[in-house]
Amino acid sequence: MAMDTAPSGRYSSNVEGSSDTRRRLLLAAERLAGREGVARLTLEAVAAEAGVSKGGLLYHFSGKEELIGAMVMRWVEDFERDVESRLAREGSRAGRWVRAYVGATFEPEAGSGPAAGEPVSVLAAAATNRELLGELRRCYRKWQERMEDDGLDPALATLLRLAADGLWFSELFGLAPPSGRLRERVHRRMLELASGGCGGRKP
Repeated sequence: MAMDTAPSGRYSSNVEGSSDTRRRLLLAAERLAGREGVARLTLEAVAAEAGVSKGGLLYHFSGKEELIGAMVMRWVEDFERDVESRLAREGSRAGRWVRAYVGATFEPEAGSGPAAGEPVSVLAAAATNRELLGELRRCYRKWQERMEDDGLDPALATLLRLAADGLWFSELFGLAPPSGRLRERVHRRMLELASGGCGGRKP
């Protein structure tokens, strides 16, 4: 079953069906944000980075706010595609959705999600956008519903989701994230719990 959480409104990146120009603009904006920060993310700079006229950029994005929103939602859509591809390999065992979510967080597919250096400033800008926050909250509500209906104890499934989210944010902001062998052990332990280890199945 498809996740059916990706937004369909104006912030949807819709990369799969977008024109090459729209995709080039999004990728150019992400490079600029990673290299120079969101404060330097002007429409003129993005257009120049992508080799597109400013008029061409405005055809796809009405302004900086919409461009930032599309960048954030592209990350969400990439994450969801990663989870879906893992679900196809999981079979029907309890905890399959939780394991796919954890796996996509710890070991994202190459080329999916934001590149290093991009997200902090972009997410800080997005945090002031109430409409975009509403889109993100809708996605998380649907993900939480899938967690609670995954055949595990809902409390355990929620704990694992929060732990995966915590890893992502700790790595994003450099808040003492686990690394090396410890990170591998945490990942393996979470997958064990999501597979029914130590009372992981729903009562």
